[in-house]
Amino acid sequence: MWHQKEIQLKPRNRGFHLVTDEILAQIPELRSINIGLLNVFIKHTSASLSINENADPTVRQDFESFFNRAVPEDEPYYKHMDEGSDDLPAHLKASILGSNVNIPVTKGRLNMGIWQGIYLCEHRNHGGSRSIVITLQGE
Repeated sequence: MWHQKEIQLKPRNRGFHLVTDEILAQIPELRSINIGLLNVFIKHTSASLSINENADPTVRQDFESFFNRAVPEDEPYYKHMDEGSDDLPAHLKASILGSNVNIPVTKGRLNMGIWQGIYLCEHRNHGGSRSIVITLQGE
């Protein structure tokens, strides 16, 4: 059995945000899958997805701090600045982190670790809502 749908995540500020519950609310079909796989894909080049710590919000703050230091804004050698100083750094961060996550499904639930959640990694100061394609396969 295959299910696929496109959803919109609400706009968020720049940073790392847990979106697991927002995604799960859009896929009631998950409960009917005994064994399968969920792919979550973001249709943007300036935001990304990741799986990491879902309990302590300081982890998400530290992620934002790290990536801002690793990929700084306003570098004189950047050529792609069409949409502001956060434009190219957002693309670089999205390439580093990736555009999709794959999660096993077992007995109608995501089979993730107890401390894992899905992050929307918003790399733009004003990114807006984000389009996500959810593909669920299994039996």
